[in-house]
Amino acid sequence: MTENASQQPPAPTTELPTQYAPADVEGPLYERWVERGYFEADAKSDKPPYTVVIPPPNVTGSLHLGHAFEHTLIDALTRRKRMQGHETLWQPGMDHAGIATQNVVERELAKEGKSRHDLGREAFVERVWQWKAESGGQISGQMRRLGDGVAWSRERFTMDEGLSQAVQTIFKRLYDDELIYRAERIINWCPRCLTAISDIEVEYQDDDGELVSMRYGDRDDSIVVATTRAETMLGDTAVAVHPDDERYRHLVGTLVKLPLTDRSIPVVADEHVDPEFGTGAVKVTPAHDPNDFEIGQRHGLPSLTIMDEHAVITAHGPFQGLDRLEARSAIVAALRAEGRIVAEKRPYVHSVGHCSRCKTTIEPRLSMQWWVKVGPLAKAAGDAVRDGRVTIHPQEMEKRYFDWVDNLHDWCISRQLWWGHRIPVWYGPDGEVVCVGPDEQPPSGEGWRQDTDVLDTWFSSGLWPFSTLGWPERTESLAKFYPNSVLVTGYDILFFWVARMMMFGLYAMDGTPPFHTIALHGMVRDQFGKKMSKSFGNAVNPLDWMDKYGSDALRFTLARGANPGVDVPIGEDWVQGSRNFANKLWNATRFALMNGATVEGPLPEPSAMSSTDRWILSRLNSVVAEVDAYYDDYQFAKLSDTLFHFAWDEVFDWYVELSKTVFQAGGEPAKVSQRVLGEVLDVTLKLLHPVVPFVTETLWTTLTGGESIVIADWPADSGFRDAAAEREISSLQSVITEVRRFRADQGLQPGQRVPARLTLDGTSLAPHETAIRQLLRLQPEGDSFTATATLPVAGAEVALDLSGTIDVAAERKRLAKDLAAAEKEKAQATAKLGNEAFLAKAPDQVVDKIRTRLAKAEEDITRIQSQLEKLPPA
Repeated sequence: MTENASQQPPAPTTELPTQYAPADVEGPLYERWVERGYFEADAKSDKPPYTVVIPPPNVTGSLHLGHAFEHTLIDALTRRKRMQGHETLWQPGMDHAGIATQNVVERELAKEGKSRHDLGREAFVERVWQWKAESGGQISGQMRRLGDGVAWSRERFTMDEGLSQAVQTIFKRLYDDELIYRAERIINWCPRCLTAISDIEVEYQDDDGELVSMRYGDRDDSIVVATTRAETMLGDTAVAVHPDDERYRHLVGTLVKLPLTDRSIPVVADEHVDPEFGTGAVKVTPAHDPNDFEIGQRHGLPSLTIMDEHAVITAHGPFQGLDRLEARSAIVAALRAEGRIVAEKRPYVHSVGHCSRCKTTIEPRLSMQWWVKVGPLAKAAGDAVRDGRVTIHPQEMEKRYFDWVDNLHDWCISRQLWWGHRIPVWYGPDGEVVCVGPDEQPPSGEGWRQDTDVLDTWFSSGLWPFSTLGWPERTESLAKFYPNSVLVTGYDILFFWVARMMMFGLYAMDGTPPFHTIALHGMVRDQFGKKMSKSFGNAVNPLDWMDKYGSDALRFTLARGANPGVDVPIGEDWVQGSRNFANKLWNATRFALMNGATVEGPLPEPSAMSSTDRWILSRLNSVVAEVDAYYDDYQFAKLSDTLFHFAWDEVFDWYVELSKTVFQAGGEPAKVSQRVLGEVLDVTLKLLHPVVPFVTETLWTTLTGGESIVIADWPADSGFRDAAAEREISSLQSVITEVRRFRADQGLQPGQRVPARLTLDGTSLAPHETAIRQLLRLQPEGDSFTATATLPVAGAEVALDLSGTIDVAAERKRLAKDLAAAEKEKAQATAKLGNEAFLAKAPDQVVDKIRTRLAKAEEDITRIQSQLEKLPPA
């Protein structure tokens, strides 16, 4: 932690502005935290480490609700651990985002009428670096707005010098261990970005297409196949059927004429074919379909590439030079002219892959690429979870993890881009292939050239937990902070990022997994549970909500919805509700300060406290224990909800209200309650701080005069419990709640005073008579008191004189009318539910609605009858 003499903690004050203005507080507070070095981590410290890496956002990105959600959870974990005395590192950084960044810069060049080829590779890469320096990384400033407590001095970038060395080192090691190889295989190809892309960069959506059934061969030797991509038939090298399909057994091993070409292709038997789908026969195009490629490998079929990288037909004939979609229509027309179209279905809705960056339809393509042999790496990643070295939370996500790592295909790691880590392989004039490590000189001389491809972005981000700590050097940071304590990330990238980090971490770090726990969260959705999207018109810029309600309000809303592995709905009115909670916290603390609440000195002995004081301290310790248990189980929603209800319902609505009479009376009891209230607020603010850091910092430093809540000690459960006090205050709450309900039922205004007689003798409520009268607006009974309503509650009795406050006759008439309406509603609902013909025909939701109406009517009847019984005679 750094010392800065010019940044002394503010002098303690008991004054707060009348209203909380987040915009005036948040920015200056955050900069003060950073300047004082609170978020930095010291590798030389003897404190126990706690490490979390940020899932690196793209350098092209800006803060969206998903980021805000994930960052809130990580920030809460790290702030708590810092307060618990851990040397806490939240590692920040950004991903170079190969395709996304290259697309951004290419669009800028296009505005100038240029392409990257006009600049050449070196000049283009320099232009990208220039763009990064000027425009990249705006998300860093937005993370500050949110309050992210990251160690900014350690910020890394996947293309910086150290991480580039890590990438080259692990590539070389994998290559030397024969776990990286070059081969021609089917990949996802984007004809717009002109590169292979990973599975996670493919977005699937339902498109309107066509399903065309066409006949290959003639007469008895013909066979019908169906396809949504008729243009690929030019590259067919077989027709496949299931081995047990009796319809086609006589054709297996024979040749059929491929229409529109001068070729004949074999009919092969393969168990991959589903005999129940379509005609039970499928065309096989090994160079343009991943399943067909596998069939081709099993049967030794040739692979004919019939499109170039732009998805333009290259096969000789009348279709050469046509775009794939133009060729599709032309080929169907030509087949129709020959009488070979058996059936056409339009529109035919089917799932189609699109490039997530440019939205172009993906083309499966046979291509020479670099691959990682994932078999042994994936087995190690699976074993680490199976043997308990790594825990997945929630546990039910383990099955999805195993389904993925146990069935991983080899990973295509090369990309046909210029921005990224260039593959460290050189080719010689006589066919030599040399892989070069970071400390080795590449071969030189005539005819030597480096591979033009770069590595998949996931390759470098897979090294993130240890490359950011200085690997391959054995740094102090690596020794201190690896493995990470927990990885907090969305279940949507469990397969892509998490699995790759597991594989690389175990491989590079001698079998030590990159993290102890994988805590998976869901996706943020709108308040109706619908995916947020600009096209749906429901996308939200979190900065707008932070501007309007404050960062704490957004954070608290997100945390209250964060159940492990479950999607999180969020609406603006919920953020507004969280803003109201921050305001309530502010106002309650102002009240406490104005009434002398203090944290000075030890707590009084329990014998000196009132039962109200002992009750709130007992409840406070229970809440500390509950919150700790929820944190350890990553139950952010439950811990936030527990704190919300404790603070609002128990501290503000009950303890503060019950304390008012004590403070007004003064004396020693008031001094005791001032210290207890100070303690309750001190602990409550600390418990809330990890989730709502800004308002709690302002209130806590004002209350305590401490330097910062960020470095305050996390509360511990003292073990103090007082079951008797909890029962006593529960009885008090029952009396006040029941009388308030009765007053409301009788139509009395909240501030309207009513004469009352309290019979509290023999109960634990006797010491609370003053508080009961004050909270319920109950006057002394007086000489003319007449008990017109008597309420027995919790062993006590409250008799009220309503004769001068309500028109009994009018009230009886009103309640009688309401009772008649409720009884009519009950009769109608009962009749419908007793009608068998109606129940047989009505939809379930209609029947459920009527059952709900019946239950409501019965509840209303009971309530109204009770009110009538309690009314005095007219």
